[in-house]
Amino acid sequence: MAGMSIQPAALAKSLNADYAALPSLELLDVTVNKVFKNKIALVSSFGTEAALLLSMAAEINPATPVIFLDTLKHFPETLEYRDKIIALLKLTDVRIVKPEPSAVKSAGELWKTNPDGCCHIRKVLPLEEALTGFEAWINGRKRIHGGLRADLDVIEYDGRRIKVNALAGWTQEQIDAEWEKRALPEHPLVPFGYTSVGCMPCTALPKPGEDARSGRWAEFAKQECGIHIGKKWDDFDTGL
Repeated sequence: MAGMSIQPAALAKSLNADYAALPSLELLDVTVNKVFKNKIALVSSFGTEAALLLSMAAEINPATPVIFLDTLKHFPETLEYRDKIIALLKLTDVRIVKPEPSAVKSAGELWKTNPDGCCHIRKVLPLEEALTGFEAWINGRKRIHGGLRADLDVIEYDGRRIKVNALAGWTQEQIDAEWEKRALPEHPLVPFGYTSVGCMPCTALPKPGEDARSGRWAEFAKQECGIHIGKKWDDFDTGL
């Protein structure tokens, strides 16, 4: 990609200036089919809101590589939903990535005492391996999620690759309307009150009056799994 001849941080700033105002579908078309052609992947949790971004990506290019981090701690309902969405949208390049078995064995029940370390083993390291060879990646973070996501740029540089936050500015009303327009099925846990779904041990129902992600790592001062927070990937202390 010609743009990578300049420093990626400068490129991200330039792309954000040029394309951040585009409608999300056009932004995906530009980044997937032109700017980062064959060098961009979409990372999806197949969680409660994931089908919307996946549907849009499938519309512009169903061969877009999609990376799913199978932490080995997902709800069975999430795995069933993943397979349903893949078939529905006719996604042709979904890559299911798992953590190293030896690392998982050593970690044991690390999520009980050090959820950052557990996420590093089960998500951060496998994702870094899966993104080898890609210059950019797409994710579904939104400003309405609050916390560290409240001031997201549409296109940013995370220290290693450019990230496209394709739905950064979407409101809940826009999400709901587009979801209905596309006739997307809901995650099986939504009817039970879950508004954000991750690994089973670290996902609870949202707290009354708090944001949609308040049920994630509810017993810890933790907002993100680690793939978005810019920690040094190589020397993280897992506590083992």
